[in-house]
Amino acid sequence: MTRELRDAPQFYLTAPSACPYLPKREERKVFTHLIGRRAATLNDTLTQSGFRRSQTIAYRPACENCRACVSVRVKVDEFLLSKSLRRVLRRNSDIVGSVVRSEPTAEQYGLFRAYLDTRHGDGGMADMTVLDYSMMVEDSHVETRLIEYRALDLGGRGPLAGVCLTDVLADGLSMVYSFYEPEEEKRSLGTFMILDHIERARDLGLPHVYLGYWVKGSRKMAYKARFLPQERLGMNGWERVE
Repeated sequence: MTRELRDAPQFYLTAPSACPYLPKREERKVFTHLIGRRAATLNDTLTQSGFRRSQTIAYRPACENCRACVSVRVKVDEFLLSKSLRRVLRRNSDIVGSVVRSEPTAEQYGLFRAYLDTRHGDGGMADMTVLDYSMMVEDSHVETRLIEYRALDLGGRGPLAGVCLTDVLADGLSMVYSFYEPEEEKRSLGTFMILDHIERARDLGLPHVYLGYWVKGSRKMAYKARFLPQERLGMNGWERVE
């Protein structure tokens, strides 16, 4: 067997399970492993093809009779701030994001737990332990950054307001998972972190910010449609949406 064949990714299909986004539907996923020396290149290619990363797994929906999950990426150089998004920036003018070591902390897990319990208590991640969280942060074979968002008060280092786990790709930033202080709902911290990533991608000269899947009809995913212009992955490739 040649080295190329040994290094070629193997893809697998999950059994059907309840869809987390749309009622009375089932989902299946196709997935492969992201390990070894080719992990970063493979992650780039698969992300551009609609896959998402979770630890050392890249996956995408493979449902038999549904194509509702649509990959979305923001066009960084052409992105325009709407009035509502400008208001989000003003409300969070005291929040600063900083890249920290990709090591989990008790403070991060406390915020992560509060976010899950408040926003996603019935979701698939609801029972994640501190060990599970540690694996989510540390178990990566690609270039991954951990960004903390803090309110800078008069004393200097303010309380933790949000965290985002982000992959650095050849053509953009992929927001793998983010969470934030659930009691600060008026701040729209999730939206603010996306705006911050758009600026970070612009500073790095990267053309895209990958937001994961947008699902028409799902309230959980509706916010992703706010960031325009964007591209959505369809049957004919990435298609522009104004």
